[in-house]
Amino acid sequence: PGEPGPGAPGGLFSWLRGRCLGRGAAVDPARDTFGAMTGLYGAIQPADSVSLSTRTHGAVFNLEYSPDGSVLTVACEQTEVLLFDPISSKHIKTLSEAHEDCVNNIRFLDNRLFATCSDDTTIALWDLRKLNTKVCTLHGHTSWVKNIEYDTNTRLLVTSGFDGNVIIWDTNRCTEDGCPHKKFFHTRFLMRMRLTPDCSKMLISTSSGYLLILHDLDLNKSLEVGSYPILRARRTTSSSDITSSGSSGPRAVGSPCHQSNSGPLSEKTLSRPSQREGGSPRNSLEVLTPEVPGERDRGNCITSLQLHPKGWATLLRCSSNTDDQEWTCVYEFQEGAPVRPVSPRCSLRLTHCIEEANVGRGYIKELCFSPDGRMISSPHGFGIRLLGFDAHCSELVDCLPREASPLREIRSLYSHNDVVLTTKFSPTHCQIASGCLSGRVSLYQPKF
Repeated sequence: PGEPGPGAPGGLFSWLRGRCLGRGAAVDPARDTFGAMTGLYGAIQPADSVSLSTRTHGAVFNLEYSPDGSVLTVACEQTEVLLFDPISSKHIKTLSEAHEDCVNNIRFLDNRLFATCSDDTTIALWDLRKLNTKVCTLHGHTSWVKNIEYDTNTRLLVTSGFDGNVIIWDTNRCTEDGCPHKKFFHTRFLMRMRLTPDCSKMLISTSSGYLLILHDLDLNKSLEVGSYPILRARRTTSSSDITSSGSSGPRAVGSPCHQSNSGPLSEKTLSRPSQREGGSPRNSLEVLTPEVPGERDRGNCITSLQLHPKGWATLLRCSSNTDDQEWTCVYEFQEGAPVRPVSPRCSLRLTHCIEEANVGRGYIKELCFSPDGRMISSPHGFGIRLLGFDAHCSELVDCLPREASPLREIRSLYSHNDVVLTTKFSPTHCQIASGCLSGRVSLYQPKF
């Protein structure tokens, strides 16, 4: 009778609750699981290249796994899309005339439907259960289509191309003749476009070194000049580098934004005050010049753009305009109110970077995050490098530096005889794929 009850201070339930809330890394299942995965990736080695039944596909421009990891698709230079079983490394199917020009990007909508885009200015929808014909072909771009994103909540397909247009396609009303579509946004020098995992932001990179961010995204509203608030253009550095507002606005540093071919933004539009205090209005536009090491006095081109799977950061591959340097950079998203009303805080802060091999000039190298966001796979010469935020592959939020720090090289893997252009982690297995300029696809798996 003198013993405490289960819910009393010092009781069994109280002890269990305290143990659950205060448990350390040694008993954290998530950390134990990652420790096992880190060991697997530490033992990863080049496996045999996947068996190709075709020699006509040309360079490998992009790789994409299905969400369940059961299919690996390959976007090729010479109009083809290749499909493989990534576990057995066996070739499943070749879509020999998927497009009439280079296939640039592949995006799965679910485990059976996927979209491809091409330099022939079209997007094609495919069904894994019936690959002899396309579900439909989408027409709307006027130049090479380079990027596909998908909002699973609204089932809207989002594409971007070198015509500078971002186009929205409503797959809810898809027919054999295509999908209803509308132009959502336009900017000069567009390279890549991405949606954050929760589709709350759209990021657009440009060949002129600018990064555009649309905050509090509303894909149902097309954007024209004057229909969205402009936030001040500025570098992703200290507040001393922030561009002053006023009629000059982003035009003072050559903002790439404009409506179709009608010229630059009007002074009336640019002089709008920032409304980020207390939350951004829908589709507010921020124009940034990301800080790139060694590029302070030279322009740069943002060639590859990826997002952390938890939406914490963005990953950029930048090359100097003289093509003599390439960098991989990680920028943390900084949310919340600005430091000063007259000088809004930049949304991105450079946290990590590393210089890349300066090979394959003129070709874009597509890099990626691991599914848990702890590692980066980056094309590096004739192979790939696995990079971490620290030597232990910690979560980004657990090892944020006060100043930009070097990415740590965890492992280098080389199995190609030509420049690697793209790499991708499997979403479900401990496997990495890479593709090179001469058309070889390699898989990397643990070997003990």
